Amino acid sequence: MITTNLIQEIRTYCMVNANAEQLQKSQRFFKDEFVGYGLTAPQVHGKVKEMLKQDGFNLQTVLDAAPELMKGGMYEEISMGLLLIDGLWKQFIPETFRIIGSWFSFSITNWAHADTLAMFTLPRFLDKKILEMNDFSPWLNSPYKFQRRCVPVTLIKHIKKTRQVMPSILFVEKLMADPEREVHQGMGWFLRESWKISPAETESFLEKWKHTAPRLIIQYACEKMTAENKLRFKRAKK
Repeated sequence: MITTNLIQEIRTYCMVNANAEQLQKSQRFFKDEFVGYGLTAPQVHGKVKEMLKQDGFNLQTVLDAAPELMKGGMYEEISMGLLLIDGLWKQFIPETFRIIGSWFSFSITNWAHADTLAMFTLPRFLDKKILEMNDFSPWLNSPYKFQRRCVPVTLIKHIKKTRQVMPSILFVEKLMADPEREVHQGMGWFLRESWKISPAETESFLEKWKHTAPRLIIQYACEKMTAENKLRFKRAKK
């Protein structure tokens, strides 16, 4: 399949299945205006699964199509592009990671697309030993908040597999002082999962930051603790 045909197939499917009522429902999950067709998640995932079964389907074709889909700004088109890439993970190489990283300069501007990458696609680079954690270092200093958010969210699967939390916690520590709410949510989510694996190590880290970190990080990180334990991480009144 050539790039233009791939783009056309995705756009035609989206237009045929557009649903104004569903589009309105989707808006409630996003702070900014939701621009899309109103497809359901099963519709998007079902079409992606169908396309991945086609003969002659390769990663480079999707990587070439992705920027065009992203520039169109339609939520489902971008989602399908990202999911197709994830479905072709066996073809990943280090250059694939570099290409994905370049997209944050003009796209990946909502939590859902960032988390699609961070929950599914990006962990594969670590799991399959294509990259090491340090290869994400430039992302920690990215000017794009959703690229920074991707780092702790990506590491959730990593710590679940390795059962070692401190190397990853220390790697993302600088994000404890990040100014953006979306990064706070990603960090809090990561620390909550870290706590499930190693409560003592995670709580020691939270003790260090409880007076200076954004409260949303601490709130998310402590979510599964007992009420009594949560009190330990309450910021002291000035």
